Amino acid sequence: MTAFIDCHKEEFGVEPMCKVLPIAPSTYYTSKSRPLSARALADQELKKDIQRIYDANYQVYGARKVWKQLAREGKPVARCTVERLMRALGLKGAVRGKTRKTTQPDTAATRPADLVDRQFTVPAPNRLWVADLTYIRTWAGMVYAAFILDAYSRMVLGWQISRSLRTDLALDALEMALWRRERENLDGLVHHSDSEYVGAGCPQVS
Repeated sequence: MTAFIDCHKEEFGVEPMCKVLPIAPSTYYTSKSRPLSARALADQELKKDIQRIYDANYQVYGARKVWKQLAREGKPVARCTVERLMRALGLKGAVRGKTRKTTQPDTAATRPADLVDRQFTVPAPNRLWVADLTYIRTWAGMVYAAFILDAYSRMVLGWQISRSLRTDLALDALEMALWRRERENLDGLVHHSDSEYVGAGCPQVS
């Protein structure tokens, strides 16, 4: 809260912002005069070490390597602390390897109209199912997974996993969801997906 006021006090003034937030101006001024805690002081020193190690290694080290380097220097600290402080400093490690696309758009295919328009709140089950396609790294290689989620209950209704990214992967997940809800009324159900795999989109399921 004090950091927000510090950033905008020249534009809006301390007292007007305290009135809107609302906090007492005395609370703000007291927090500014209060000495830093032991943790805050330790974080300040650790941030200097993290920045030094990051810069010394061509700004490619991630949290794990910075954490290990600190340990080698005799400065043991929790890895989650390094991750937290690197986020605060805006530091990120270099990402190596090829990026993978989980979608293979068919530019010639007709795209169904978007029936959802980013409105994912529904009043009852089986009004809107949301689909997604993602990948998971495993020791045996890449695994692709398709999911169908009921937007009302957040329940996963259908899923399918495959070693290859095939078009019918998402359709298999949809068939599973339909099978699980076959005894329920699916009139007016909308199946929505942001993915661009062949056959994806927002087809209305009857």
